[in-house]
Amino acid sequence: MTTTVEHENYLTTKLGWKSWFFTRDHKRIALLFLLTVTFFFFVGGTFATLIRLELMTPQADLFTSETYNKLFSMHGIIMVWFFLIPSIPTVFGNFLVPMMIGARDLAFPRLNLLSWYLLVLGGVFELYAILSGGIDTGWTFYTPYSSQFANTHVVAALIGIFVSGFSSILTGLNFITTIHKLRAPGMTWSRLPLFVWSIYATSVILVLATPVLAITLTLVGIERLTGVGIFDPNLGGDPLLFQHLFWFYSHPAVYIMILPGMGVVSELVTTHARRRIFGYEFMAGSIIAIAVIGFLVWGHHMFVAGQSPYASMIFSILSFAVAIPSAIKVFNWTATLYKGSISFTAPMLYALGFVGLFTVGGLTGLFLATIAIDVHVTDTYFVIAHFHYIMVGGMVMAYMGAMHNWWPKISGHLYDEGWAQFSALTIFVGFNLTFFPQFVLGYLGMPRRYHAYPPEFQVLNVMSTAGASILAVGYVVPLFYLIWSLWYGKLAPENPWQATGLEWQTPSPPPTDNFEESPIVTEEAYAYERAA
Repeated sequence: MTTTVEHENYLTTKLGWKSWFFTRDHKRIALLFLLTVTFFFFVGGTFATLIRLELMTPQADLFTSETYNKLFSMHGIIMVWFFLIPSIPTVFGNFLVPMMIGARDLAFPRLNLLSWYLLVLGGVFELYAILSGGIDTGWTFYTPYSSQFANTHVVAALIGIFVSGFSSILTGLNFITTIHKLRAPGMTWSRLPLFVWSIYATSVILVLATPVLAITLTLVGIERLTGVGIFDPNLGGDPLLFQHLFWFYSHPAVYIMILPGMGVVSELVTTHARRRIFGYEFMAGSIIAIAVIGFLVWGHHMFVAGQSPYASMIFSILSFAVAIPSAIKVFNWTATLYKGSISFTAPMLYALGFVGLFTVGGLTGLFLATIAIDVHVTDTYFVIAHFHYIMVGGMVMAYMGAMHNWWPKISGHLYDEGWAQFSALTIFVGFNLTFFPQFVLGYLGMPRRYHAYPPEFQVLNVMSTAGASILAVGYVVPLFYLIWSLWYGKLAPENPWQATGLEWQTPSPPPTDNFEESPIVTEEAYAYERAA
């Protein structure tokens, strides 16, 4: 049994609850975020499980329509704002970015801790709204659903998201300043790891887009509390204005979720294929291009909302354009694998799963960017499947890959590789069985947000629910073997993957200050010898 590591590190330097709740160490704060987003992941997953149980049969067997509205609303709200958006930046960005650039900590350690407290505070408001009766507006809070018509706890839910938005803004500001000002000598922009590039681009989106959401949700709250007409047409407001403001934030938010995943996969592919990343400059450039173009495509969510056909044409073209840098990344990952010395470790299996599922999600996004097809499949399960292939098939696969790749560095212990590979394959199979039938359901015309449906759709829905049960097993199993590894896992070496990043030049787990002296960077990122 292994219970301790052989050197003083960030986990053992100080003990007691105060040393955690008042810490300024970016690594400890990353673990606080890890526990928080894991909790919310399972809360949101519980709602998803209830949704799939209801949809096993065509009749409304388990829940009333009102309860079902609340289930999918709360599933979306929790998953988007309290797991998908904060997960990789707050957990792995916090833990890794300072070490990857050779810094001792983030630029503003106190703000970093404050961002965690704000996320927790926002989560408390959200849990209050859930436990007090729920929210039934959908995760998008579309008006007039969220205006005077809603009699659930909309304002409490809005406050929770508003507060968590400040957490995102502070996190983004911290990363931008850190990457600009605290890089080690020799760590030029052309030597930054691609994960750092992805966090940088994500941080820019967080800082620029999140205030728009905060203002929008504040206006909804003001309208509900005061009756001033802003979005409610009964009061002289414009509900389409809400959609424009909401999607101006929420489409870039898709890239807040997926860009860090792309950065993770870039690290995993090059490490476990033992090859220098193919086209580093294009990879970094495509990250920035995705972030920039992502601000210009919000109108493709509104093809059936009555906007000008000329505007729709422009948004359609821009939506096709954002696929180009995404395709560059998939091509370059594939080219990196070509003739590489590939090890099918658990992190690599998650990375390969990401590439496959993200590609399917991206290709189906082109269908939705095509106006004629989008009109047919809008608000059907086709959109649900597309979104989940990007967010769950993409982002969550990357999150799990990051967890397995850097777990030895975070904990100082090794997990059981066999169970980890089993989990990765289980998640891949369960995910495809869950969501691929939904493409067919959507194409055949099954609308989302309905808890009763024609009997001819039952077979595909049963397949989807069966896949969800497999997917749940894949997500729960890592919880056990990762916790098991803390007590019984072998001690991790400094660099179990023989990777090239600065974070692997520190002990496992790292000391509080990361490095005894500031490292000097003398070569480019990913300096692997080309595999024969």
